[in-house]
Amino acid sequence: MTSHSHPSQPRNGHKHSTVPSRDEQLARLEEEVTQLRQAVASHAIIDQAIGVLVRLHQLNPADGFTVLRVTSQLANTKLHTVAEAVIAWAHTRNPLPAPIKEALNEALQAYPGR
Repeated sequence: MTSHSHPSQPRNGHKHSTVPSRDEQLARLEEEVTQLRQAVASHAIIDQAIGVLVRLHQLNPADGFTVLRVTSQLANTKLHTVAEAVIAWAHTRNPLPAPIKEALNEALQAYPGR
């Protein structure tokens, strides 16, 4: 008795992967472009917030990023959200949200030489 494989399956028993349609490929590419645009915008906001910290607290850019990242972790808030709050504070001088303000003050304590 010989075994015959189904035409849609190779001899190893695995199904052939189907090639995505043009519409599926286009949808995936559009989603990727959207994600890349969001990443670029987010990066710019984070860079601006680092600039605020560098200027106001006499930090170098690497330390500014570290302070921003640590603030994000301590406040349990996304980095992008912390960056937006820092930029808004710099523009308006309205108080930072309490959790971010407390976390930022704590993160800045790690840089006494500033």
